[in-house]
Amino acid sequence: MTVIYIDTLFLLNALVDYLLLLGAARLAGEPLRRWRFALGGALGGIYAAAIFLPGCAFLAHPLCRLASAALMLLAAYGGSRRLFRQGILFIALTCAFGGGVVAIGLLGGTGLTLGNGVFYSALDLKVVLLSAAVCYGVLTLGFQRLARHSAAGGELVSVKVRVKERSARFTALVDTGNTLTDPSTGRPVLVAEGERALLLFPDDHRPNENDLRDPASGLTRLGTGQWRGRFRLLPYRSVGVERGLLLAVRADELEWNGQGRGPALVALSPTPVSDGGGYQALVGPMDKR
Repeated sequence: MTVIYIDTLFLLNALVDYLLLLGAARLAGEPLRRWRFALGGALGGIYAAAIFLPGCAFLAHPLCRLASAALMLLAAYGGSRRLFRQGILFIALTCAFGGGVVAIGLLGGTGLTLGNGVFYSALDLKVVLLSAAVCYGVLTLGFQRLARHSAAGGELVSVKVRVKERSARFTALVDTGNTLTDPSTGRPVLVAEGERALLLFPDDHRPNENDLRDPASGLTRLGTGQWRGRFRLLPYRSVGVERGLLLAVRADELEWNGQGRGPALVALSPTPVSDGGGYQALVGPMDKR
């Protein structure tokens, strides 16, 4: 007779579900809202433990499993425009992980088993926690390697911007679909997250959230004194925005992977430019000038 410990069952499944939700988010470039992933993982752990409670065997029905998965996805990714894709990625990762568990079982492993659609281990709780930590570390290193490959392929570049004596660094995505250019020079405009660009400005001329969301008012407030002519309004168009404005600042120097590219226009985005936080700026392909 197999003895199942509810605490171990809950914790193991919660950790596995957390890692799967995190992995799906990283693959899709979603914001890493870890507390929401933890909530989704906790719901998965509660469901896994509830199946084995007296009178709750009906929870193993496929419709109940589907409802549980939907609740987890809503808890972790609710409000995302990519919810459907997130669900597909989560299911794919879950299938891959389950296949790995079955493979280990066929090879004679006895540490982790799959039953009633949930994971269980007879190992000591400390060993389970250590195993989960190792899995998380391997997952993190794997995605870091993918990120380095993207940088090596030229998709991500290191950018340093200098305005007067102040400077800020960004990781920028080279977006071939970004055609935003400086009307004066025709060169690509760096679109940076406004919050990450605050280091470029002194306290009395530092854009705030209202300035970024209302660029015209921001220009009136900030474009005074020695900063007159430094700030400007930059028109743009994007999906869902026919006529928009961004508050922009003229930088004295832009470095691209350590190479100086001269003065450049930096547009300040009021919202993050990367869902997953892997980069903080966007720029079109820039020539060698």
